Amino acid sequence: MRNRLMTTLAAVGAAAVVSVSGAALAQHPMHHGGPGAGGDFVHAIAELKSQLNLNTSQQTMWDNVVAQGKAAMDTGRANYGKVKTAMTAELAKPEPDLAAVAAVADDVQASNAALHKQVRASWLALYATFTPDQKAVVKQALSQRLARMESFRDKMKSRRAAPPA
Repeated sequence: MRNRLMTTLAAVGAAAVVSVSGAALAQHPMHHGGPGAGGDFVHAIAELKSQLNLNTSQQTMWDNVVAQGKAAMDTGRANYGKVKTAMTAELAKPEPDLAAVAAVADDVQASNAALHKQVRASWLALYATFTPDQKAVVKQALSQRLARMESFRDKMKSRRAAPPA
């Protein structure tokens, strides 16, 4: 009975830590977070490369920012590995210390959030070099994306409000 209880507790703890560490990975700059969250505009800009007609300097910055984003993603994945390693080590003990695992997960989340902010700042620095025409392309894409999100949100609200058939 005690073994079954410990297994259940460990599984619940593992699920909690995975959800916390998943949030840390969600800080990657290419993940969607809505236009106000900082991630969506980065994704929108990345999708617009062919329409932006970047000059040589902007292209160099673009390549550097993309490389920085990929490196941040790799680091984020490696950081998640730290959480998994900590959880595995704790689950090997007779009485796992889930607080220790949560502390590792918190550190990973903070580290990944800092990486996200660095990459986002680089994208914003690139955007600052855009001409008014390039900024207009980005503005139009973001406006369209926001309209699609609002339409989808309204659609979901109406589905929830509709009585079951």
